[in-house]
Amino acid sequence: MSVDALFRPFQVKSLKMPNRIVMAPMTRSFSPGGIPTSDVAGYYRRRAEGQVGLIITEGTVVERPAARNDPKVPVFHGEALPEWKKVVEEVHAAGGLIAPQLWHVGAARGQGADWTPLGKVDSPSGLTAPGKQKYEPMTEEDIADTIAAFGASARASRELGFDAAEIHSAHGYLIDQFYWNGLNSRGDRWGGPSIAERARFGVEVVKAVREGLGPDIPLIIRLSQWKQQDFEAKIALNPDEMAEWLLPLSDAGVDVFHCSQRRFWEPEFHGSDLNFAGWAKVITGKPTISVGSVGLDGEFIAAFGGAGSRPASLEGLIQRMEREEFDLIAVGRALLADPNWVVKVRDGRQDELKDFERSAMMTLS
Repeated sequence: MSVDALFRPFQVKSLKMPNRIVMAPMTRSFSPGGIPTSDVAGYYRRRAEGQVGLIITEGTVVERPAARNDPKVPVFHGEALPEWKKVVEEVHAAGGLIAPQLWHVGAARGQGADWTPLGKVDSPSGLTAPGKQKYEPMTEEDIADTIAAFGASARASRELGFDAAEIHSAHGYLIDQFYWNGLNSRGDRWGGPSIAERARFGVEVVKAVREGLGPDIPLIIRLSQWKQQDFEAKIALNPDEMAEWLLPLSDAGVDVFHCSQRRFWEPEFHGSDLNFAGWAKVITGKPTISVGSVGLDGEFIAAFGGAGSRPASLEGLIQRMEREEFDLIAVGRALLADPNWVVKVRDGRQDELKDFERSAMMTLS
């Protein structure tokens, strides 16, 4: 099996990747007090040494009092920024490329149960799940300050020398909470019955991040249909609704759509084999990243329950890449278990690929 399709160069704006493989963002919670350590820098450097085309960091939060739900999740402001500079330097020294994932968890408070956020929880309507009211909705001031916080982190990203930046706009976190009618019941300009209306908050975040990055640094946005609150949830039920969702984000300044599925090979809509990333590319004309249980025989949600996975064939992925259904593929758990996964795939050393065990989530190997 030829893997050449994975190892063609790729360029978008100033980002010049040597191959099509992206390290997926994965929350690690190894940054005490929100400050990334030298161990975090070494963790990313090892993936750069392992020839990952682009590293997207774990989610790192913008400057809002309750933007994170775990005290060991890194922040992207204040005292953390000099440490992120060291991460960038380590990755660049190894010949790698890196983008921060800018994040706000909103009302998703599932982790760090023994830790209390420093202020009011941000969410569109105060809902933690459909029909479950726990918090007060965000005010206009809250919304403006949050949009500004994303812009400030984007400016910091550019100043620190990151090669791109990603907005976390998926999986039931803050921006995704605005998209989803299950959690956004607002009657003002930040809500409404249509996807286009509920996407306005995301659009304004994109505009702020675009301005912060400047015109040349690529802006990636991560999206999902599924939510941690409901694995079967859908923002868009058909291609027309997906266009209503994605095109305003594209027009606002998104360069690359990172389309998260639990299993990347599953079709997004009936009547077509295209997955989420495939449809996003058709609709927007922009490059897309696909992701979801790549290179392993078990899907990633099961990993949180302790399930391991064995290496799986890449044949289906290669075929889709050869057909150019999407442009890049993000790899998560396989790279968590083995920083040299890319090199082994490139060199035909599939028999050396490692199993994924949940214990890999417990260390920064």
